[in-house]
Amino acid sequence: MKLTSKASIALLLLAAGISAASAQTFGQKKKTPKPYEYGDVVMNNFSAAKNVAPVVFKHWTHRAKYTCRLCHIDLGFAMQAGATGVKEDDNANGLYCGACHNGKEAFAGKAKLMSRANGSCDRCHSAGKDKDVASRFEDFVRGYPTSRFGNKVDWLKAEERGLVKLKDHIEGVSIKRKTLSIPSDEQIKAAVKGMPDILFSHQKHAVWNGCELCHPEIFGVKKGSTVYSMQDIFDGKFCGACHGKVAFSNLDCQLCHTKEVN
Repeated sequence: MKLTSKASIALLLLAAGISAASAQTFGQKKKTPKPYEYGDVVMNNFSAAKNVAPVVFKHWTHRAKYTCRLCHIDLGFAMQAGATGVKEDDNANGLYCGACHNGKEAFAGKAKLMSRANGSCDRCHSAGKDKDVASRFEDFVRGYPTSRFGNKVDWLKAEERGLVKLKDHIEGVSIKRKTLSIPSDEQIKAAVKGMPDILFSHQKHAVWNGCELCHPEIFGVKKGSTVYSMQDIFDGKFCGACHGKVAFSNLDCQLCHTKEVN
């Protein structure tokens, strides 16, 4: 039986409510980040030990200019916060952040132009210091299509409309790759009765991630070889490696569960 529009919406809202409970109430409820905080990664492997404020890496300032693949594949950043262990010397030698922050691609790091004396380090080592971040974020995303969750920006539509132009190559770091054919959309059966099936778009994901960000480390290359559940996703695995952390929130059910229920 085909569900009415109201029934479909009610089902999705119910599912979102269940998802929110599942994702956020195991143990202590997590604080919902503000839009300008969504996707923030605090880099504090070494800073506090040197009496320096931690680096706050803001995904929104970077994802508007670069693909996820560029940073996590070509530059070698791990997908888990703190797992890379970036040091100041690494950046000074052109690795990690230093591959771009060299005074040419982006503003230079301390070892090139900045000094603690003039306070320029605070631009990255900004934990507890960045007082106008909310207004800067509002200015940054003004005119972008909106979304309901996360940082309230629909990045897919922004890219489709040309508001976001993604760079996927850094000279001297990236290698030239042959363009691979993009598989067609894939239908993934929903495990919950009455829930719309997922229509997974390889095309949309390839724009940001390429193929190698997801395969084979997160998902096996062979169809059906990876078995996972929604609970795994809420726990930050598989789709949850990005969704719910940086990509749109996994609470926005209808962005993935899009095939109409019959």
